Amino acid sequence: MEQQDSEHTPGPLDGVKVLDLSRFIAGPLCAQILGDFGAEVVKIERPSGEDSRHHGPYWQGESIYMFLYHRNKQAATLDTRHPRAKAILEDLVRWADVVVENFRPGTLEKMGLGYERMKEINESVVLVSISGFGQTGPESPRALFDAISQASSGLMSMTGDPDGRPTLSGTYIADYTTGYQGAIGAMAALTHRERTGEGQLVDIASYDTMFSALGTRLIAELMLGLEMPRSGSRDLLTAPVNVYEAADGPIYIQAGTASLFPKLCSVMGREELSADPRYATVEGRMADQAALESAIQQWAEGLTREEIARRLDAAGVPYANVASVREVAASPQLAARGMIVEAEHPSLGTIRMPNNPIHMEKSPPTVRKAPPQAGEDNDYVYGSILGLNAEQIRQLRAEGVI
Repeated sequence: MEQQDSEHTPGPLDGVKVLDLSRFIAGPLCAQILGDFGAEVVKIERPSGEDSRHHGPYWQGESIYMFLYHRNKQAATLDTRHPRAKAILEDLVRWADVVVENFRPGTLEKMGLGYERMKEINESVVLVSISGFGQTGPESPRALFDAISQASSGLMSMTGDPDGRPTLSGTYIADYTTGYQGAIGAMAALTHRERTGEGQLVDIASYDTMFSALGTRLIAELMLGLEMPRSGSRDLLTAPVNVYEAADGPIYIQAGTASLFPKLCSVMGREELSADPRYATVEGRMADQAALESAIQQWAEGLTREEIARRLDAAGVPYANVASVREVAASPQLAARGMIVEAEHPSLGTIRMPNNPIHMEKSPPTVRKAPPQAGEDNDYVYGSILGLNAEQIRQLRAEGVI
């Protein structure tokens, strides 16, 4: 278990200032990644807190949803509909190197703070605009959440059993992937700015992101006009690969290649299968994979997963127990990799969360600040960053601006 770093080596983005105007997952994750690598991130949300703060379950009265996407941020509140809010936002844009937002396209313009206005305020600003369908195109105005992205992009049609209904992924895969792409775009734009002095608009669409991740099925359609059906837990291109029920639970075995299939047959004591000319090629095994899977299932069900693992390890056949979230959270491998990190919050106590998965020797990501509560850092943001005095900040609170 890794602890929050109170003293840390400056990250590669140390000195970069990020204004996070985003909500939910993709935008906040993008800004958090920048923060993990050393950027100073100011998160702006409405005085009651963004919608995500009101989604259970809760820990110490705070939504655990917020623990995932908001560490390494200074949290300030602002009623963006208040007449005084625009001037404050403009001051924050002047301060920022990067602005991250994920409003529906056109919303910033209605607020009088679109990219063209931002450039007037800060000509070198990088604006990362994350949206459902992008800033252009006929679908651009539509609202989108993760599940809509999975459905519209083709991902849902690929997920699930061949004879069943299309299935939603078990996590917010579209939002996560889009957040990662937003962070990549921001860092690339910062590199361009360092070389040229130019800021730019980084336009990231969840729809585009998921389309780009469709893999082999997409190329099969583009190049061959071939629509490949859902394959459930089978591999799309090799066999035998599937989930099997051992005596004490499910285990996934991947033995679809020319080198792995004979090894599995040997472990099973079924060398005649690998010697069968019908199974000498991937195509042959794919054509008769139901029979092969039946043989593997008969072997697996008489053994525990530990017994299967020991035999497959010795033979070099890839496998994995189908782990629950509880099991994987206790994984010694993840512990060895420091993938669960703890941070101390002044009022919430110890917060446990997944660490940044990028491991770097010279400039690793760090957790320097626990996910904050709404408005926790108002005095710092409006005082230290914008230079307002205590009376001015008190007046903003009194008027309901912050």
